[in-house]
Amino acid sequence: MTDRIMLLDTASLYFRAFYGVPDKVKAADGTSVNAARGLLDMIGKLVTTYEPTRLVACWDDDWRPAWRVALLPSYKAHRVVEAVPAGTDIEEVPDPLEVQIPVIRAALEVLGIPIVGAAEHEADDVIGTLATRADAPVDIVTGDRDLFQLIDDDRGIRIVYTARGMSNLEIVDDAAVVGKYGVHAAQYADFAALRGDPSDGLPGVAGIGEKSAASLLAACGDLDGIRAAAADGSAGTPAQRAKILTASDYLDVAPAVVRVARELELAPYDDRIRPVDEAAATALADTWNLGSSMTRALTALRR
Repeated sequence: MTDRIMLLDTASLYFRAFYGVPDKVKAADGTSVNAARGLLDMIGKLVTTYEPTRLVACWDDDWRPAWRVALLPSYKAHRVVEAVPAGTDIEEVPDPLEVQIPVIRAALEVLGIPIVGAAEHEADDVIGTLATRADAPVDIVTGDRDLFQLIDDDRGIRIVYTARGMSNLEIVDDAAVVGKYGVHAAQYADFAALRGDPSDGLPGVAGIGEKSAASLLAACGDLDGIRAAAADGSAGTPAQRAKILTASDYLDVAPAVVRVARELELAPYDDRIRPVDEAAATALADTWNLGSSMTRALTALRR
């Protein structure tokens, strides 16, 4: 089998499972397990469909890193339910999902899927680092457009995009990004900084939307080129140049917030899909009533 790496944007997937799978089945103690069961179903489908030989569950050790907030205080601010001055702010997570996260981690561990995170960084940064270092083609499974910046056709790095649901998975390569947004994947981080993204608290440049951002990137190549052209009047309309210059302070910091890390130091792990301790997996499934979802994951991972 050809070597292929699959990187899971784990929180993106278990949030999708939580909201997409009816909360009808409970564990014996009454704990909701819809997110855990849904994630296992996703793993079963993804592994069966795309046949990776290596699999990593990338984890948010810090969903809102202080260094990103220091650069841009609005970053994910709308998701904070409790600020923690000396630590990680607490994200808005429904209680029935919060209690499932230990179950999800236990299920990943019993299946032999390494959970890889990094202090003061998000799963996106872990994915960026692993994709950059990859020695084989990579499928990044996510519903987050920010990771489009990692697509690299020459290296076989693509996105398995989940935004339309698991029954409508979409493979996103460079041509797909160009077709949708008018920019290449390598330009996507600059495009997002210009356009903004309310879901992440990125304000963007006032008055610069998707079409304007794409046209400026087409003319100037990247954000540095756009800023230089705005300063010397060589590209864009007078109104666009004025908006870029007015947003100078924001544009000084936005790229560092939007661009994922690619050179993190990560703890050692083994990402090879290998035989699972099926007795332990079955025992965990019985404890938490994971039922056929665990069975489907086991079947997919059995080689």
